[in-house]
Amino acid sequence: MGTPATKKASSRVATPAPTAPTPRLAPEEREQLIVQKAIRYFAEHGFGASTRDLAKEIGVSQPLLYRYFPNKQALADRVFEEVYLSRWNPEWEEILADRKRPLAERLHDFYQQYSKVILQRDWIRIFIHAGLSREGINSRYLTRLRERIFDVVLAELRREFKVAAPTPQQYEDEIEFVWGLHAAIFYVGMRKSVYGLPVPQDIERLIDQKLHAFMASAPSVLKNIRK
Repeated sequence: MGTPATKKASSRVATPAPTAPTPRLAPEEREQLIVQKAIRYFAEHGFGASTRDLAKEIGVSQPLLYRYFPNKQALADRVFEEVYLSRWNPEWEEILADRKRPLAERLHDFYQQYSKVILQRDWIRIFIHAGLSREGINSRYLTRLRERIFDVVLAELRREFKVAAPTPQQYEDEIEFVWGLHAAIFYVGMRKSVYGLPVPQDIERLIDQKLHAFMASAPSVLKNIRK
């Protein structure tokens, strides 16, 4: 049996140490956190969730989500800006148009840089989900790609191989030729991030092989288009 002093001491309830308060995020930081969580959610599950379910999945209340984004379309547009527009590098266009350097070298630099952006899991999967269910998001990006990249590449190819300006139909055929290269690189990301298939570890070497085949065939392809 313990003494009265011991009993008194043992009956005391330990007071937990105070915890530091959770820091409040600035509105800009909170918005960015919501966007980053939405990117991960859309990449994995697509755009089918309701606003209520989306708020639950990304770990915020629906009223808080509405404070920053009045509807799911507004959040999807913000994700588009974050994943596609903010990662677009204006220097890519300058690289392709720099005639002080050989065209093959310019294409190498562009596609090596560009592939590091588009072969990311969130980029690939959101692009596929958007193409299936969010009409308009992909078309905005593809219009930019055609005007700022494909048209520049074609102009440089015509100059490189001394080919005349195309008719409207020839131009569309040329666009398909460039699409063949671009799609071959994009498909590497599809195999990995959508199909779950293995891809070569040395992506840079793989891209160089595709570029070499593209440049080797370009003179005959452009001339055959004009026949």
